[in-house]
Amino acid sequence: MDDEQERGNSRQKAYPPAPEPLPVPVMDNHTHLDFPDGQAPVAVKAALDAAAAVGVQGAVQVGCDLESSRFTVKAVDMDRRLLGAVALHPNDAPRYAARGQLEEALAEIERLAAHPRVRAIGETGLDFFRTEGEGLAHQRHSFRRHIDIAKRLDLTLQIHDRDAHDDVVQVLREEGAPGRVVFHCFSGDEELAKICNREGWWMSFAGTLTFRNASNLRAALAVADPGLVLVETDAPFLTPHPHRGRPNASYMVPYTVRAMAELTGTDLAELCAAISANTVRAYGSWD
Repeated sequence: MDDEQERGNSRQKAYPPAPEPLPVPVMDNHTHLDFPDGQAPVAVKAALDAAAAVGVQGAVQVGCDLESSRFTVKAVDMDRRLLGAVALHPNDAPRYAARGQLEEALAEIERLAAHPRVRAIGETGLDFFRTEGEGLAHQRHSFRRHIDIAKRLDLTLQIHDRDAHDDVVQVLREEGAPGRVVFHCFSGDEELAKICNREGWWMSFAGTLTFRNASNLRAALAVADPGLVLVETDAPFLTPHPHRGRPNASYMVPYTVRAMAELTGTDLAELCAAISANTVRAYGSWD
């Protein structure tokens, strides 16, 4: 099932039950509170309250275009349990370019990124699954411009990488990566994890780690530097097993964290503490 099918199916189903709370709080470092499940809008406070009840004490709200990035700036002022990331998604960059608005849109992203609770430029990167042809040149240009913004503003870079591992790494090396880089919804294999280890880039694991066909992710986690491991939902998408296909939310993080602990043979409380510390190093304090 591809992600579009999964998104469509999730809109027909109810949210899963809450998991058992984590013994030590963690943060969901990638969520989309502006994306409704079907026709039901997400209430920011209610979503964060539900997450807090199971040991998810904060989240990073992520923008994908101008509308969602503007929402992000408003949301981080609404609730201090949120930090923000703003960007043009790699699949949206060619659409802005086709309208002759890409540079104007990038300039607004930079203005939005000046907010003190916006801590990341993202999600940006390359996506060879949904974009092809001339659109790839616009993707690459947009990615390079986002890297430049992140470096000049000293912000973390949150990367969307789909079927483009080698090219993403190449662009990062050509441009010179920012001081803090996060591979959102890490989708690589053991080799990419080893590159991230060498470069000091964080790997953020989502519910996809729990999918039966995700042997590449489990192999990557096995070799990942524990100091470079984060967790996320990408809510409302990528709901972890056993609730795959139903809508996701930050309160679902414990399912993925418990899977990570089991796969690595790590004490759950120790893993939670490490993820929390890693997340603060990646984005700064929520205080």
